[in-house]
Amino acid sequence: MSVGADGPRTSRTTTGGGGRSGGRRPRPSSDDGGFVSEIEAEEAAREIALRQLSAAPRSRAQLEQAMAKRDVEPELVARVLDRFTEVGLVDDDEYARMLVRTRHAERGLSRRGIAVELRRKGIDDATAAGALEQVDEDDEESAARVHVRRKLAGTAGLDSQVRRRRVYAALGRRGYGPELIGRLLREELADVDDGDIPGDW
Repeated sequence: MSVGADGPRTSRTTTGGGGRSGGRRPRPSSDDGGFVSEIEAEEAAREIALRQLSAAPRSRAQLEQAMAKRDVEPELVARVLDRFTEVGLVDDDEYARMLVRTRHAERGLSRRGIAVELRRKGIDDATAAGALEQVDEDDEESAARVHVRRKLAGTAGLDSQVRRRRVYAALGRRGYGPELIGRLLREELADVDDGDIPGDW
């Protein structure tokens, strides 16, 4: 404290980074090396998430990863995404259901293949299981049969073992098991006129 003409004055000490402003902890700015308020930081975090969602539907885990890559603090990530969840912008249940529908209808993936993708996108097992109920065994077999027919048509004239390997590889990548693939191969080739079905098909 110092004494001036108008009486005692209390000097203020400042801490590194300019001290506190309005009760908010200053945060580093990625643009100019200065500081941004928590309000500004939260707005920037929201913008990151909104840009991700405008490009394509995302799971909460995907948004968390995108924000972490931009050095958004974990508590801020949680606050922003909690709010997005409240207003329906983030909904892992709906995201998982959408992914199951599109991957099965458009790509013909099996439930196992879709489950792998859901896990990779950060969907928990319980949510994934609920979404996968949209596809039953009959749906799965029908999709697999379509792929078998297409692959057989595309490999007509090739050696039987080559055709077999290609069918197994194509459907295996989509998550179908070897027993189902083998059975569908035998069924689809049952009426072939130009030779017997190999015993190991």
